[in-house]
Amino acid sequence: GNGQCLIAFGDTNGEGWGGFGGGPRHADWRSNVLAFSTDRNPQDGLSFDGMVTDRPGHAAEILVSKKINEDEETVIPTAGISVGKRQIIHYMSVNFWPPFRPWVTNYAGFAYSDDGGRKWTKAPTAIWRNDAHNHNNFQMAALVKDEKWVYWFATRAGRQSAVYLARVPHARVLDKSAYRYWNGTDFKSSLEGEARPIVPRPVSELSVSYHRHFRRWLMTYLDPQRQAIVMRDAPALTGPWTGEKILLREREYPGLYGGYMHPWFMDKPEMYFMLSEWPLYNVAWMRAGLIPASVADAGNLLSNPGFEDVTKIEGLGVPWRLDGGGGLDRDLNFARSGRSNAYLRQHISGLNHIAQTICVRPGQAYRFTAWVRTSENNRRGSLGVQNRNGDVLQEKSFDRLGDYTRMSVNFTPDRHTTQVDVFVGMRVHHGQDTWMQIDDLSVVAL
Repeated sequence: GNGQCLIAFGDTNGEGWGGFGGGPRHADWRSNVLAFSTDRNPQDGLSFDGMVTDRPGHAAEILVSKKINEDEETVIPTAGISVGKRQIIHYMSVNFWPPFRPWVTNYAGFAYSDDGGRKWTKAPTAIWRNDAHNHNNFQMAALVKDEKWVYWFATRAGRQSAVYLARVPHARVLDKSAYRYWNGTDFKSSLEGEARPIVPRPVSELSVSYHRHFRRWLMTYLDPQRQAIVMRDAPALTGPWTGEKILLREREYPGLYGGYMHPWFMDKPEMYFMLSEWPLYNVAWMRAGLIPASVADAGNLLSNPGFEDVTKIEGLGVPWRLDGGGGLDRDLNFARSGRSNAYLRQHISGLNHIAQTICVRPGQAYRFTAWVRTSENNRRGSLGVQNRNGDVLQEKSFDRLGDYTRMSVNFTPDRHTTQVDVFVGMRVHHGQDTWMQIDDLSVVAL
């Protein structure tokens, strides 16, 4: 509201830092710190005008934490927004960081500042407590707003969650009872347990912003299975959100996470964002150039639809799942386009298929398309859509396809269905070596 951007950081060490990862605990540990910036030229980095301090030259902890492991280890900001002259931070109270599984939170909440971000108060009326299984869906956040509402894109603690959505009037951000949750159709539900995913798992450290140049909403986050920072886009906050596009890979930036977009720099065909790195314990300022999707790719809800994001031939690459015999053909001149295609091959009786989970909107019509060719002896190929209970919503059967052939089905989820699996596969008679090659899949809203 006063021409500044406030930038919140999580756990921060000072004098005595070990140089690798966090700690030690006595190394001037603060659970969170806050910077101010008026920098309008992103091309040469992002300059800070200052930070909230508790003594000259020393960044202060703005939200206190107990710093007791398996009680309250730390308090981490996950998102922020301004509403009028009030500054709002969403934070999570971390119980502890267990190795090799999702971290555990006590609760998530909102804190506010009425003096430009220098003093903060945790609002007792805006607390979302986690459950004993660490399964509460509203523990981490990305926040955006329009003229009337603040929208909360939320995930569970850790890095294995789908994305959920809620909204609240500007004047009632600190009132939990005023939040309404997206149930796949509308924001009428006051029960957070009735929220339905708008993006499938796994999502972590989420950021959402409107891109004024492209007139699209952008979503960035860490996909831990793909070991990459990815981006989705959508015409509206509620979707449909396209499949993932990879921005950065783990092998290029080891320990990467985050990908928090700066909302000021969204009026050119590019975006700027902050990237966290562990255990380097750094934050990097990043730029990504953006171009419009091709007509064929625009609006596609599938991630890695042509299997081009995979460099290893051992598998198809997440989020695709393979059931039965099959894998990836790469640089074998079998692809319909690009360098890669999926294949199924089996001689033992049974079902073989590839599948991917996507989020859909009840009552919206969609078209699922795949390009397929098969061996001469294929007699039981199929392409279709089923809900998460395994009930088939729509399916098309086919036999021999001598060259790549476009196969498609239209489907409309019922009012209870917000996630579906799309699949392409075949059933094989025992002893008959049968194969299928698949490429260039898409799901688009009609």
